[in-house]
Amino acid sequence: MADYQQLLYTTEQAVATITLNRPERRNALTQELLVELHDALGQADADPAVRAIVLTGAGKGFCAGQDLSAFGGPASAEQVRQMVIDFYKPVILRICMVEKPVIAAVGGAAAGAGASLALACDLRILADDAYLLQAFSNIGLVSDAGSCWFLVRLVGYSRAFQLAAEAERITAARALELGLANRIAPAADLLAEALTWARHLAQRPTRALGLTKRAMLQATEWGLAAIIDLEAECQGLAVQTADHREGVQAFLEKRAPLFQGR
Repeated sequence: MADYQQLLYTTEQAVATITLNRPERRNALTQELLVELHDALGQADADPAVRAIVLTGAGKGFCAGQDLSAFGGPASAEQVRQMVIDFYKPVILRICMVEKPVIAAVGGAAAGAGASLALACDLRILADDAYLLQAFSNIGLVSDAGSCWFLVRLVGYSRAFQLAAEAERITAARALELGLANRIAPAADLLAEALTWARHLAQRPTRALGLTKRAMLQATEWGLAAIIDLEAECQGLAVQTADHREGVQAFLEKRAPLFQGR
């Protein structure tokens, strides 16, 4: 297991918990942290014992976004471009390509690129005192790290543009109303509830869920006919799994299936 400096990685009961661990900076993102996060996500993806992932932050906030002090002064256009392309893009794509459920457990603020990280996850559970913030326009910047893509698809163009343009602080209740959150938990119970949810998902047919994730993400790009073809391809893979055979047998025997993630 890698020796991470800016995040924590633990596994228990088929769930990998990845914790951004710069609480003194509200888990603001650096190149080093993003490299470690990319590696940890890959580690969880490659581990057959891991069947769900929880992404969270240490201390009082999920993630305050980019650590502007990491640039050592005003950032140049090339520094910003390099940061987005070379460090944020691989992490966001990795979250989407992991064929296991990824849950963001958001406490406190998920601002700027921190909100992008949360939006990239498959599911989001927010503490009742948490909030999402597209903070970019407050400093004259464009929503990045995938936020434009995720927001438009989650809430539609007009609402997405409003959230970006006005930099509205989106409370947990508002996020749930808009469809940006799936669940809300008391702040003190956030991680426990996220882990309980992840363990439940870890008992589901992992391979089938991963293939469903693949097809649904592609569905935002392709037309109907192409997606039906992709569904057929994914179904051909799913039907070969032990979990499919167990699901059919359990159905015939009128019992609950015992999925093994294979």
